[in-house]
Amino acid sequence: MRRALAKSKNLVSVRILRAIGTQYAQDYITRFGFDADKHPAYLPMALGSGSVTPLQMAAAYSVFANGGYRVNPFLIQKVVDARGNVLSETRPARAGQDAVRVLDARTAFIADSMLRDVVRMGTANLAKQRLGRNDLAGKTGTTNDAVDAWFAGYTPGLVAIAWMGYDQPKSLGVRETGGGLALPIWVGYMSHALKGVPEIPERQPPEGVVMAGGDWTFEENAGGAGVASVGLGDPWPGKADSGASQPQSPADAEAEKKRVLEMFGGA
Repeated sequence: MRRALAKSKNLVSVRILRAIGTQYAQDYITRFGFDADKHPAYLPMALGSGSVTPLQMAAAYSVFANGGYRVNPFLIQKVVDARGNVLSETRPARAGQDAVRVLDARTAFIADSMLRDVVRMGTANLAKQRLGRNDLAGKTGTTNDAVDAWFAGYTPGLVAIAWMGYDQPKSLGVRETGGGLALPIWVGYMSHALKGVPEIPERQPPEGVVMAGGDWTFEENAGGAGVASVGLGDPWPGKADSGASQPQSPADAEAEKKRVLEMFGGA
């Protein structure tokens, strides 16, 4: 999953969604502030087929940025009258204090670690090159026919979303991507927003997360008790290869890919 996110190999996400069930996923995403009815419970959910706003996306990614807490965004902080009297003031919940935890600390840590690798060695590496920081994380996104280009990214203290598209949806161009269009916008904003802001040290793993086989995993799964594969044939971190978990042959891999693509209406 780590490598797939970094390189935008989306069939892995489709396999995971197929394994957990689309109804479960539709219910689960409401934790992040998304509307279930705008994300039909079908496999294309894994490819971003639902409808979201940049503000919703910012709220969702803040869960990864702050370690697993839901913090609702707001647009107006304070309203005062001509005499300076406060008429209204927003007092948002704070992560780690009074905000609701919606994601287990261990899951949040591992997800954050994977999203950091998207910047370190994946489709968002431009951010690392231009900003020269190690506390960046995020994900590029491109919808079908390049109608929308996204980059959702963050540091532990700041989340920003860049989106590019037309008011009346149409393709931005067959060669356009989130990494090519939205990411440079995000980098431009962050270059100003993070100017003079010290880099935040690497997040420490919470209790119950260990390194096994070169990757982070839950302590109870380190010996191979977790899900070993979702169709790729890769062994679970820390678990030795066995005859039951050999990589697929090219023919089998191509056949599986065809079956997945057929679920979307054609190969």
